[in-house]
Amino acid sequence: MEKAYKLLAKQEGISNKRAKELIDRGLVYILDRKVKIARAEVAKDTRFRVESIDNIDIIYEDDTIIAINKPPLLDSYEILDILKSRDKNIELIHRLDRDTSGVLLLAKDRAFLKDAINAFKQKKVKKRYIAWIEGMFFEEITIDAPITTHKRGNKAFSKIDKKNGKPAITVVKPIEIQGKKSKVSIEIKTGRTHQIRLHLSSIRHPIVGDERYGSVTRSKRVLLHAKSISLLGYEFEAKEPKDIIRYK
Repeated sequence: MEKAYKLLAKQEGISNKRAKELIDRGLVYILDRKVKIARAEVAKDTRFRVESIDNIDIIYEDDTIIAINKPPLLDSYEILDILKSRDKNIELIHRLDRDTSGVLLLAKDRAFLKDAINAFKQKKVKKRYIAWIEGMFFEEITIDAPITTHKRGNKAFSKIDKKNGKPAITVVKPIEIQGKKSKVSIEIKTGRTHQIRLHLSSIRHPIVGDERYGSVTRSKRVLLHAKSISLLGYEFEAKEPKDIIRYK
């Protein structure tokens, strides 16, 4: 037996540090099972599969804003670091979870960044998401359930808390059903941490691949895509990746 990251490093001809990073980012698999713990003991004849990350696609850019179609499995701050290498003034306007693909906005101008952040605070930003969820979903529903968020180490975990939670409203509409999975359109009226994931889980329709919030289906990632966003007169839409266009 050998630690997963050490065996991966040998197989790929990379450093132990790089092997750990690949596992921590959810890019390493044994057959169809994701390797979740870099220090896990595995058999010495284990063969790994390493998934690649799609290129960053710039949807739009001008003197004040950059709109990115963020690939899944890439952290928002990693994208920021890449873009800062060409312009140190670039800053994130908002963030997407590592697994989430879709529209990510960055500001190139301090004054615009301030205006954009205020627009978020004043709920003047419209965001629409697409997701594949567990079960068959037939009718539009509005989920109004307050949320509190707690940090556990470097990870956040949210829960519905009717007494102490902050207001959170999510509107979910059906698009199509494939087997026992459903594709839905989602609009959020608020922007709480893990709001969409928690709200869908609360109605027994967790997002496919979202093991933290109750999905029982294995997936390379949580199948959530930030389809479109509009703020301060701008409107952007991100093409759906293959795993969102069609579920398997």
